[in-house]
Amino acid sequence: MIDLHTHTFHSDGALVPSELAARAFAKGYEGLAITDHADSSNIADIAGKLIAFASTFPGDAGIKVAAGIELTHVPPSRIKALCEKGRGLGLGLIVCHGETVVEPVMKGTNVAAIKAGADILAHPGLVTEEECVLAKKNSVLFEITARKGHSLTNGHVAAMARKYGVGLVLNTDAHSPEDIITDEFALKVALGAGITEVEFERMKENARVLFEKALL
Repeated sequence: MIDLHTHTFHSDGALVPSELAARAFAKGYEGLAITDHADSSNIADIAGKLIAFASTFPGDAGIKVAAGIELTHVPPSRIKALCEKGRGLGLGLIVCHGETVVEPVMKGTNVAAIKAGADILAHPGLVTEEECVLAKKNSVLFEITARKGHSLTNGHVAAMARKYGVGLVLNTDAHSPEDIITDEFALKVALGAGITEVEFERMKENARVLFEKALL
């Protein structure tokens, strides 16, 4: 399991990065990206903390860690600048909080994140044809999520991604220990969204490729 969307107590998660990594390793993870919530008020602070952690994380821990960020409830007009700032700060992965149906995300966030070149559009909700075409063109991955609430539209996201050739990854959006899952459970989430086992293996490879690029 490679999970590209998790949170620690540096935003609204329950665990320090070391414990998150240890618990993920115990569940069979081989790779973990920590992507705490950020906007213009804290992106530099979060980036500094996560890069410092990932860059000194010991090689004998059994799991690799990458530093990223999740731009969260950022007005669409500011997403591109924050994506660029995150890259400039040295973050290896930019996730953008998509238009989930269970939170009041501003309309236009999905399109803005895709045009800005975010790596992953998290829990993107009821994605449209326009968003899918743009994501395919810009090589932005859509997320299938194991998180309650956000997962309500997994089936729609999977079907639209298949129709328009958009790449997918499966993440937990973990905030606490019980959110961390096994690879076997990840497959169940995928199957529940109408994703085949062959497509699931492709999703895992998408995650692996992106994770390797994100490592410091």
